[in-house]
Amino acid sequence: QVRLLESGGGLVQAGGSLRLSCTASGFTFPHAEMGWFRQAPGKEPEGVSCITWIDSKTFYADSVKGRFIISRDNAKNTLYLQMNNLKPEDTAMYYCAANSLTPCMTAVQARGLGAKNSFRDSGQGTPVTVTS
Repeated sequence: QVRLLESGGGLVQAGGSLRLSCTASGFTFPHAEMGWFRQAPGKEPEGVSCITWIDSKTFYADSVKGRFIISRDNAKNTLYLQMNNLKPEDTAMYYCAANSLTPCMTAVQARGLGAKNSFRDSGQGTPVTVTS
C-alpha cells in the first residue's frame, strides 16, 4: 500500500522559508518520479515541481522557478521541497505525489484535475500559509 506523509507546512511571513518533507512507503521510491502539486483556497490544483528518478533532473512551474528547490534522499525514501522567498500567493495545501503518469515537464504545468492525475498516488497534504 502506497503511503505518502507530508510534513513541514505552517505559517510564515512573506519572504520567509519553509521546507516540506514527504516520507514514502509501499513502493520502490528510488525508481519513482516524484513531485509536488498545490491547491489554494477556492482555486484549482496546480503542478509545482517534479524530480525524475533516473538522474534526479528537476522541473518547476514558472510561478516557483528560482524560489523552490525539490530534492530527494533515496536512502531515506524522502522527498523535499525547499521553499524560499515565499509570497502570499504561495498559500495553499501542498501535496506530495508519486509515480508520475506523464513526463515531469508536463506534470509541473498541469492545472485542475490534471495536476493530481499526473501522478498515480498523492498524500493528504500539508498546509502552507504566507502572510503579507
